[in-house]
Amino acid sequence: MDKKKQKHTTGNKPKQQSTMEKKKQQQQNENHKSKSIHDILPLDLIHRILLRVPLKQLGRLKCVSKLWNTLISDPHFAESHLHLPAAPTHVCLFISNYTKACSVDIDAAFHDYNCATAAKEVSLPFKMKTHYAFEVMCSCRGLVLSHRAPHFFVVWNPVTGSSKRVSYSHIASRSNPVSPSLYGFGYDASQDDYLVFVASQDKNGQDHFDCLSLRTNSSTNLDFALSKPLGRSNWESRGFFLNGAIHWSSCTLRVRDSSILIFDLNERNFSTISMPEQVMGYLIPTHLVLLGGCLALYSYECDKTNIWVMKQYKVQSSWTFYQISRKTVPLYLSNGSDIVALDLVLGTRLRFAKYNAKGELLQHKYVDYPHRLSSRSYTVYTESLAPLPTEIKDKDMDKKKKNGHQNQKGDVKQGKRTRSE
Repeated sequence: MDKKKQKHTTGNKPKQQSTMEKKKQQQQNENHKSKSIHDILPLDLIHRILLRVPLKQLGRLKCVSKLWNTLISDPHFAESHLHLPAAPTHVCLFISNYTKACSVDIDAAFHDYNCATAAKEVSLPFKMKTHYAFEVMCSCRGLVLSHRAPHFFVVWNPVTGSSKRVSYSHIASRSNPVSPSLYGFGYDASQDDYLVFVASQDKNGQDHFDCLSLRTNSSTNLDFALSKPLGRSNWESRGFFLNGAIHWSSCTLRVRDSSILIFDLNERNFSTISMPEQVMGYLIPTHLVLLGGCLALYSYECDKTNIWVMKQYKVQSSWTFYQISRKTVPLYLSNGSDIVALDLVLGTRLRFAKYNAKGELLQHKYVDYPHRLSSRSYTVYTESLAPLPTEIKDKDMDKKKKNGHQNQKGDVKQGKRTRSE
């Protein structure tokens, strides 16, 4: 009888153990569910993961938690995200009718079956009560420079919506209104500052060169950099930022002007580089553009577009020739060699096309524009979270205040302890 009981009890032990293990497992699962991702992954790892998330998804991830919102909104996170070798998002921004704007995600237009989502209306960061000639000039690190002659610029990040107005009325007041001016927009890494440059001529025919700082809200005269007259009428007014310098291309037909004007932000001096030999003495104007982080020139010959890309910066022998058998505007390079271009504008329809190195059409997409284009004011920019210098200052000040407040609390607690002792 005792043996039977013993067998019966020993036979129940595995069942009891399995039941206990199930309960433990359930408890562990419940504990695991109650834990947040911050309890499982270290903050540094979360930060590194978020840095590798494409920019379009980051906006949604801000809603996950307050911590993630703080991480993604930090200016230093934006700076780190800007330098990661993730696939960039190329957007073409148009301004028409002075007050209406539209952005076209060109990458989405080529990859999405429904192109209707690629174009969207954009709220401009300024309100125009009257119709002034407002135009998009250029971009730098995701920030767009727009200009309203002859009074002010607006620097704007279309992704974050932050903007800043930069007045240069003091320069405009001394300038000859008939004389053309040169404009440039770049980033000075040594000062962590965005700079707007204006080359103008006063009413006495004297050349002037000024730099406007977004960080200090100040203007600096750089006339000392002008070793000789610029001949502003010889250059296209829009400058392009690359490798720490602003670049302007020659817009005249004279052989001696077939060069690219360069202003180095760090050295604060001017220099030039020659255009390709085929362009020398060209009877057709050439236009400057940036393609795949390289200087490029394009011009029209009958119904063809000739394109030269300088594959190695300041290396004359690296100019590479492309020809497309239709008139088009090159916008950027895809996959290192394919040229993405704006082919034509038909009322409210835009046609974007992709050509290979031989000039053969690989793909084209039509994108419906929200309203009729009355002007050709546009620029291509790469989306980023890049903050304006004033935002970085404000966030750093907030951090210092918080840290100071916490230190004060710690000092108060420490004082209470010493008194109690």
